[in-house]
Amino acid sequence: MTPISYLHLAPALVYAVQRLVMKLRYKLAGILGLGLALAFTMFMTRSFARALPTISVIPRPSEIEEKPGTFRLAPESRIVAGVGARPAAEHLAAQLRKSTGYQLEILSGSDAKPSDISLQIAVAATNVSSEVYDLTVTSDMITARGSGVSGLFYAVQTMLQLFPPEALGSIKKDVEWVVPAVQIHDTPRFAWRGLLLDVGRHFFTKAELKAILDGMALQKLNVLQLHLTDDQGWRVEIKKHPELTAIGAWRKNIGFKLDPKSSTAYGPDGRYGGFYTQEDIHELVAYAQARHITLLPEIEMPGHATAALTAFPALSCTGGPFNTDLDGGVFAGVFCAGNDAVFDLLTDVLDEVIALFPGNYIHIGGDEVPKENWQRCPKCQVRMREHGLKTEHELQSWFIKRIEAIVNARGRALVGWSEIREGGLAKNAVVMDWIGGGLEAAREGHDVVMTPTGFCYLDYYQSTNHATEPRAIGGYLPLNKVYSFEPVPEQLAARDQRHVLGVQGNVWTEYIANLSHAEYMMYPRLCALAEVGWSPANARDEADFNRRLKVFVRRLDLLGINYRKLDISR
Repeated sequence: MTPISYLHLAPALVYAVQRLVMKLRYKLAGILGLGLALAFTMFMTRSFARALPTISVIPRPSEIEEKPGTFRLAPESRIVAGVGARPAAEHLAAQLRKSTGYQLEILSGSDAKPSDISLQIAVAATNVSSEVYDLTVTSDMITARGSGVSGLFYAVQTMLQLFPPEALGSIKKDVEWVVPAVQIHDTPRFAWRGLLLDVGRHFFTKAELKAILDGMALQKLNVLQLHLTDDQGWRVEIKKHPELTAIGAWRKNIGFKLDPKSSTAYGPDGRYGGFYTQEDIHELVAYAQARHITLLPEIEMPGHATAALTAFPALSCTGGPFNTDLDGGVFAGVFCAGNDAVFDLLTDVLDEVIALFPGNYIHIGGDEVPKENWQRCPKCQVRMREHGLKTEHELQSWFIKRIEAIVNARGRALVGWSEIREGGLAKNAVVMDWIGGGLEAAREGHDVVMTPTGFCYLDYYQSTNHATEPRAIGGYLPLNKVYSFEPVPEQLAARDQRHVLGVQGNVWTEYIANLSHAEYMMYPRLCALAEVGWSPANARDEADFNRRLKVFVRRLDLLGINYRKLDISR
């Protein structure tokens, strides 16, 4: 069961010839006679239909088998939605209405007729992921069955990709709205298929985040991590401590030596920045949930805390002063581990953040923590003696464990970067591996998310010729290397592989100040990472991925998503 692969044929030419043959079929009847005309037409359309690479789904389904024939959507087609399937039906109907102009009726139940699309939620075994689905396309109808509402939503995303790319655009009247007959059984390889966007360094609006969520949904990505706080900005409203955004959300200018005109995120006083109100967060969470995406908040601690310390300098080891007018780097803006008032503030912050974000996890950063201030701080040294801590790395571990107790007591699990292993890993913590430690953590029974710099840092350059690329932080990460990523370490025993929750791509925004630039860094590499996270390892095929990608970027064009032009020559 392999996808169609005719790499030597130009899809646009094949499609044009197929349509021409259909338009000429009646003239041929007058010349050749009805029987010969029908035979010739059938031969030509079948031949070109076989050659046309219509199956171009990203990420590649687990099992896919092409069948004879096509389904043709008609204005009178209906969407029949079973129990719990109404949201998926409305999503599908809205998109097809936008592109085809058809006002598809949505009916409740399971009694589908020819030319209908049936969306149903099947009763699944308790050990089956709710993201699993089956999709059957025949010449009569399309039937999708999800093991849960998420699975049915993903079936709709696959269905939209089986239509011509124009299905994701605005109304087109000269398109044949046909879907190739196919049988698909699909299940994700990993439960965590994520993307990080750093909104701390540069601010992105609600509308921009929604556009990113739309692109993620099409590729069955299901976690958007928002890096909400850093040295240069605090981006989430905390009602109990309004100073965090009143002071910490703004800086004098755009920073990072960027063109001030590369962003519009300026306040009335001309300062650069912004933040999300709690009402904004509620709106974004609902928007993400409708696309089966979890928003994961990241509140950095104990380091990368300059924005918070600008508002509350007494919570540092030195007393400040601090300011957010910083370019890239690792700074001494670190919470004082010996000051109990720090944990009072962070408890207040976490209480409000946990109330805003309904997912199972809270990310607390924990990376790049300079220890010099702690070494010189009398309060931190007293804390170490009180708890028998020998090094400042152990003090960091103590800090993280204290925060984990707060997070766990509120029914959430703590996630942190690789460095939270230093000095001893908190009992229930999840490690997000960017510089190592995932293998060891998994062996110790901890869940891990794999996001190593060499494969998942989408802020790296996409070419070695930097003059041809927009500014990036450095490094080099081409598309084919992302696609080659294997998240499960070879050395990890089979019994421990279940601890690899999945993969995540990271877009750090030191030098990315607007959505167009962010999209350019994401795409098409995010497509490759989506396939790494979803498709079976033994089903991944770079040549076939490249073929499908050449069709997928037409969808990006129609969606208005910016991307780096493909280097694929064939």
